[in-house]
Amino acid sequence: MKTGTAFMLAAATAVVAGGLSYRFARAGASATARPAAVAPAATGSAFVPPPDSTMPNDEFGKMVRLGQQIFRHTAAYAPQYTGNGLSCANCHIDAGRLAHSAPLWAAYVSYPAYRSKNKHVNTLQERMQGCFRYSMNGKAPPLGDSVLVALESYAYWLATGAPVNKPIAGRNYPKLPAPAQAPDFARGAQLFSQHCAVCHGADGQGQRAAGVLVFPPVWGPESFNWGAGMGDVDKAAGFVKANMPLGLGNTLSDQDAWDVALFVDSHERPQDPRFAGSVEQTRTRYHDSAMSMYGKTVNGVQLGRHSVPSGGSTRPGATPR
Repeated sequence: MKTGTAFMLAAATAVVAGGLSYRFARAGASATARPAAVAPAATGSAFVPPPDSTMPNDEFGKMVRLGQQIFRHTAAYAPQYTGNGLSCANCHIDAGRLAHSAPLWAAYVSYPAYRSKNKHVNTLQERMQGCFRYSMNGKAPPLGDSVLVALESYAYWLATGAPVNKPIAGRNYPKLPAPAQAPDFARGAQLFSQHCAVCHGADGQGQRAAGVLVFPPVWGPESFNWGAGMGDVDKAAGFVKANMPLGLGNTLSDQDAWDVALFVDSHERPQDPRFAGSVEQTRTRYHDSAMSMYGKTVNGVQLGRHSVPSGGSTRPGATPR
């Protein structure tokens, strides 16, 4: 217990002070400095975004820095659009830099693009609107809002030198091969207790240090809602495999990643904001996939039936959306 607590506190300190998810821009960069990016090698290695020290010292640089802060501390910098305490950097590790963690630089060069989720071509700002609505369990900022402009500016800067309209290594969470055994709740529970609970809590509700959320809740009323992509077991498994435990990505087996993902996604969370009147209708319309646990019965409980409303209206002091 002492060892686990010490690890959690050390990890929390690293996250807050400047570890995997928080790297603060250095002051004093030249106003004319250009980001030094590393293009992907012929072997398909992932693109490397420019260092923070090369952010420009001008009006555009101010917007880039604001976007970075919103990305790292979303609930603090965009509270009017968030319904939980999560930050973009919780799912896009190292402030959107890390390959195989759906990095922000890859998103910038991948949009506009057609999305089957809403059945039309999305701009990057539209894609980010979805993140606020589903992952942040909030509401979409209007197109052109300063929050979206700042995030898009940060993405543009991170993508300096990245190839456009070409396959780019590390763009998404990895797509894992089908598991040898069907993903299992009980195995996932054991793995979660062993590898995940020290940060996310035995109850999955995350951890705070000095009142600041440093490890996110992975289910429950303060987590992402049922409309978020992380609610799909295959996407969650890819994220877990490449990025979890934090700083120890690719140490779990593929089977372990599938089992943990199923376990996490087999818990209640806020309702899908597209709720169609019943769990059955909502599943038919939006979750008709073997990878979605929404509407399935786990341990005698139909998931989605007892979800709190989407939008964060159940949070103490929150304004209903």
